[in-house]
Amino acid sequence: MDEQLTAAADMAAHRQPAFPGESADYAKARQQLLAAEIEFRRHMTRLTAQRQALPPGPLITKDYRFKDEQSFEVGLIDLFGDKDVLVSYYWMFGPERERPCPMCTNWIGAVDGNASDIKQRVAYKILSRSPVERQFAFAQERGWRNTDFIQTIGDDYARDLDLLQPDGEYPALIVYRRDGDQVRLFWMSEMGREMADPGQDPRDAPDIAALWSILDLTPQGRPADWYPKLRY
Repeated sequence: MDEQLTAAADMAAHRQPAFPGESADYAKARQQLLAAEIEFRRHMTRLTAQRQALPPGPLITKDYRFKDEQSFEVGLIDLFGDKDVLVSYYWMFGPERERPCPMCTNWIGAVDGNASDIKQRVAYKILSRSPVERQFAFAQERGWRNTDFIQTIGDDYARDLDLLQPDGEYPALIVYRRDGDQVRLFWMSEMGREMADPGQDPRDAPDIAALWSILDLTPQGRPADWYPKLRY
């Protein structure tokens, strides 16, 4: 398919500036950047297709137990509802924490505005070791309206995923797929700290955190020593 595509540089040559007064240097650099952005878009499209073509992942054979939004005990497959795919995010809000992780909070808050649309296509659940009532109380504080919270019963789920460490807990973005009456892993974030490039925090590609995607558009970019807070 790639060989049928118009060269990115040729496409970028159609650029028409919105504002007058560009310098020649700005116009040249912006057109080169536009060509690179087109190539990046195409790479992301190929990356998405490669992810979607993954062979069946491992069956989840352990009977992990959870409490749903109504505090009923359920299994992993019950979190799918009537959907075939479950997008889950385990956030750092264990019972030992007075307040949740600010970065997890930022991520969930950004997705909450799209959650109603997301849930038209897939199941979307936020998991924590804290009771649902505690998670929901914080959601009300933040003004979240569309996010479903789940409590993991016991620590097996977090420990098996290596999310509980001596220095604290870690988040996990995991996508599961229904396979009949069983559940398979489809994809999970696996870019750990040891995979971070020099001077950068570990992050996925694509980086689906809206905060960083917006800041990446700015002249300063994402700051190396700044993180979101629960209150400013």
